[in-house]
Amino acid sequence: MALEAHQSRRYHLGLGRGPIAKTTFATANQNRDYRIFEEFAFYMMDQARRKRATDIFKLKGKVYAFDSTSVHDSKVMKETPYESGSYYVFDRGYNAFKELYHIHQHESFFIVRAKKNLQYKCIKWRRRMPRNVLTDSEIMLTDYITSKKYKEKLRLVKFYDEEQGREFSFLTNAFHLSSLEVANLYKNRWLIELFFKWLKQHLKIKKFWGRTENAVRIQISAAIIAYCLVAIVQHDMRLERSTYELLQILSISLTDKTPLKELFEKTKFNDVKEQFDPLIPGLFD
Repeated sequence: MALEAHQSRRYHLGLGRGPIAKTTFATANQNRDYRIFEEFAFYMMDQARRKRATDIFKLKGKVYAFDSTSVHDSKVMKETPYESGSYYVFDRGYNAFKELYHIHQHESFFIVRAKKNLQYKCIKWRRRMPRNVLTDSEIMLTDYITSKKYKEKLRLVKFYDEEQGREFSFLTNAFHLSSLEVANLYKNRWLIELFFKWLKQHLKIKKFWGRTENAVRIQISAAIIAYCLVAIVQHDMRLERSTYELLQILSISLTDKTPLKELFEKTKFNDVKEQFDPLIPGLFD
């Protein structure tokens, strides 16, 4: 833990002289309201996005990628405040057609990986397709229950990914996009999975300091805030160092009064290995 590097100064910070027990953090995270951390995390994400967005999709609306492992995937769809004109990219766990139709009614767009047992009939298809696009058609759902939940036509795009040697099927209401844009939007959904792997590896959220929902949400929000702060510093100071290097330097210098520019210039790291690029490209798009 970074606080161990500042043992001689902990007393003056009001943290005592002895080792800090894990239960101390657990109790603190259990009793504090997670919402102030969560709201600040969203604020920091917005600030980082404004500085780091690269607009790799060239779309007018925002693009949101969804990934969840701790709750049933489709439940979060009911709680999401959808924005008109934005794009929402889901994996197969989000084949909830009532919620997808809700997105459509908000004049927003979704791309979701279709399940293999999807029942439908093709009403129109395109004959000339780009390389690796196997199917690009307009369909209607034929299963009685799903057709009641989503009554309008959908677009089905089947794409063969040469890198993975796999075929993917996507459902979308974005008829204005090209078939390759649909496939590319889903492919870039992988960024959010890389981001959470990066957080777990480098910001130590493989193990939680508390087991209550409140404590877990605080720890995740704090990790996101730290990541966004580093991303902003990296941008504003035009630093060539990796995100991991910056985190390591800051963690051992938390109580220093050294200006950041001087701190990063004088600190030397050798053989720093990072799982991903200095900053995950496209993450803030």
